Amino acid sequence: MSEHPSRLIMLQFARRVALQQVDQIDQWIATEERREAERQQGERARPPKPDWVVEYGIGQGSPPTEVHAGHCYSIGKRNRAITREQALSLLADGLRACDHCRPDTELGLL
Repeated sequence: MSEHPSRLIMLQFARRVALQQVDQIDQWIATEERREAERQQGERARPPKPDWVVEYGIGQGSPPTEVHAGHCYSIGKRNRAITREQALSLLADGLRACDHCRPDTELGLL
């Protein structure tokens, strides 16, 4: 008997390795499909962005500091959605309008 495995044994081994690799790829695909489904579910469950936002300063009970349009990229973490009328009132009372989204312009105040 030869010291080297036969060609048939080597091919059978190669087939087992290839099947293991396909199984691993199938697991990766299943994981990515789950992640994508979770991402899409999260997108559907996310509440819509508000039209107008008031931002507050640091500390509990802190007064409002700025009004933003809901789409603004510079809205801070301490904020609350407000109505159009509330945004108009706050801006009319002298609260600062965001320099980036210009809610005063969008609301027709300028």
